[in-house]
Amino acid sequence: MTQSVVVQVGQCGNQVGCRFWDLALREHAAVNKKGIYDEALSSFFRNVDTRSGDNGPDIYKGKICSLKARALLIDMEEGVVNEILQGPLRDVFDSKQLITDVSGSGNNWAVGYKIYGCQYRENIVEKLRKTAEHCDCLQCFFIIHSMGGGTGSGLGTFVLNLLEEEFPEVYRFVTSVYPSGEDDVITSPYNSVLAMKELNEHADCVLPIENESLFEIVNKIHQMINSGKLGSTVKQNSLVTSSAGSAKTLPEKPFDAMNNIVANLLLNLTSSARFEGSLNMDLNEISMNLVPFPRLHYLVSSLTPLYTLADVNVPSRRLDQMFSDAFSRDHQLIQADPKHSLYLACALLVRGNVQVSDLRRNIERLKPSLHFVSWNQEGWKTGLCSVPPVGHSHSLLALANNTCVKPTFIELKDRFMKLYKKKAHLHHYLQIDGMEQSCFSEAISSLSDLIEEYNELDATKGGPRIDPSRLKIAV
Repeated sequence: MTQSVVVQVGQCGNQVGCRFWDLALREHAAVNKKGIYDEALSSFFRNVDTRSGDNGPDIYKGKICSLKARALLIDMEEGVVNEILQGPLRDVFDSKQLITDVSGSGNNWAVGYKIYGCQYRENIVEKLRKTAEHCDCLQCFFIIHSMGGGTGSGLGTFVLNLLEEEFPEVYRFVTSVYPSGEDDVITSPYNSVLAMKELNEHADCVLPIENESLFEIVNKIHQMINSGKLGSTVKQNSLVTSSAGSAKTLPEKPFDAMNNIVANLLLNLTSSARFEGSLNMDLNEISMNLVPFPRLHYLVSSLTPLYTLADVNVPSRRLDQMFSDAFSRDHQLIQADPKHSLYLACALLVRGNVQVSDLRRNIERLKPSLHFVSWNQEGWKTGLCSVPPVGHSHSLLALANNTCVKPTFIELKDRFMKLYKKKAHLHHYLQIDGMEQSCFSEAISSLSDLIEEYNELDATKGGPRIDPSRLKIAV
């Protein structure tokens, strides 16, 4: 069994990470009734004997003593991390896994990257190495961060670079939450574009997620609950109820439901690494099969059912309907239109009692309506994990490498240029040591090149399917 390490950076990264660990523990608890530390748990958790203090040895078999998440929590404000340490998950982390400061990055990428990056570099490297040493076979790093703020975008991408330097062989998966047009951070276009350059160069796979899409999904769920279309009884072991198993009494924060959706995406993405399955997909296989060109590593994710979040009894979706859902815009975590754009490749990660024949049947059914690039008409990767999410019979995560991410990047570029043409707010960045105007021009040129690469692919759409000429072998 392989292990993965989660690095959560900034306020958004830590809130999403907190939901992920909470839901992952519930999933394992639902399956692992005897409380035995098994291979499934070891993929994301250590089992530590705390009787001899925090530095107790790892226990590799037998009863669970004390589970510790394989994680590093980084934030330059203490608020969110302190909240986690006072909440029900406090025992899952120890102080050696935390790096915090008190002043924050002031929504400035340069402060996160240049100032805090240099200041905390050795501390971060040391903690990453310690975390990696506890793994028998380290498979990949997950970074969770947002693009709009200062710490998530700046320090988040700084950590990404560090991981490439220190662990060049280990895959880097990044979950990036992109700001919406009505974002409350005025400088978010600068932060996002500066961070994009780092993601282009140093990530193996990026799952872009838009706040706008999450907000719309949550609104739809609330409308369905209020219209009485869904049963309004609270599910006993719902993923959103409190740890006691009863309905939440705490007032829900505005981002809780949105963070839950991202956490569910990560649960489905990692399910093959955490549980058995007849056709389990290695996390590294996602990058290997879905990323034909190194820079075009942005994957559109869609998730079904979304209603693990609704805290209500939901009629189960028929399996074939779930495959149709996964290719409908309502279930995407980014506002895009893959059906009318070009697919480079597509992965389907299914959980529950599903047969390979079900997968094949649905792929054949959906294929005619999807445009695949001419040289990869059979570009499907499939994974089957036998353990379904809590409270459901099955679920499906579709990951599409598709040119439909281009409009998101074009809109981001436009918002950046509106500020940049006026040189608005630039002085806040340029007064930081090591930050020059060339950083901005390089970042926007990196984004423009990426958009151009997608344009070139789009230009081939609908053209005649030309088989490449075969290699001639001289006899």
